[in-house]
Amino acid sequence: MSKVTRRGILGLGAAATSALMLPTVSQAESKTATPWQTEGPFFPVHDQSDKDADMTMINGRSVAALGEVVEIKGRILDTDGTPIAGALVDIWQANAAGRYAHESDPNTAPLDDNFQGWARLVTDDDGRYSIRTIKPGAYPAEEGWVRPPHIHYKVARRGFKEITTQLYFKGDALNDIDRLLLAVPQPERDTLIADFSNGPAIFDVVLARV
Repeated sequence: MSKVTRRGILGLGAAATSALMLPTVSQAESKTATPWQTEGPFFPVHDQSDKDADMTMINGRSVAALGEVVEIKGRILDTDGTPIAGALVDIWQANAAGRYAHESDPNTAPLDDNFQGWARLVTDDDGRYSIRTIKPGAYPAEEGWVRPPHIHYKVARRGFKEITTQLYFKGDALNDIDRLLLAVPQPERDTLIADFSNGPAIFDVVLARV
């Protein structure tokens, strides 16, 4: 398998109300903006017709994407904990085999033609969003560095600082040695790790005002 070279990447570099009392990853209490994480080299560059909130199925097809289905719910908030309506949320990731549907990804893992891979959402009046996707696979980044499963977020709203960040999966052993995640100080690091053990994970993103 080819290694993806990203030397210097370090230099370049929520919580929805739930009757089920789902575990949360919330920063509203601390009023701290979500930590920045690199966009990476595989942000989608070609438009696609289907960018809805269900990345497990492509419109017009009957076969679902391969992999473990996961759900994520959350809100986009400001540093006072106020929901931000109308925020644009881009979400993209590798497939279950750890490969991006991007022409520059040299990973030789198989593509999944039934995986949407990219969602573009707008938050509702309460700042909420939700997605259905699959758990992405780990993949080699450099010699001696395998990136843990993660999902990329880019969030923008007029009047706020745009943020790019990443969601990580609680309990994954690769989190403990990931260079990008370890570059985030504690306790901010914990706000990037979502718990999927009891159903949908809750992941809020907090934006700072301009």
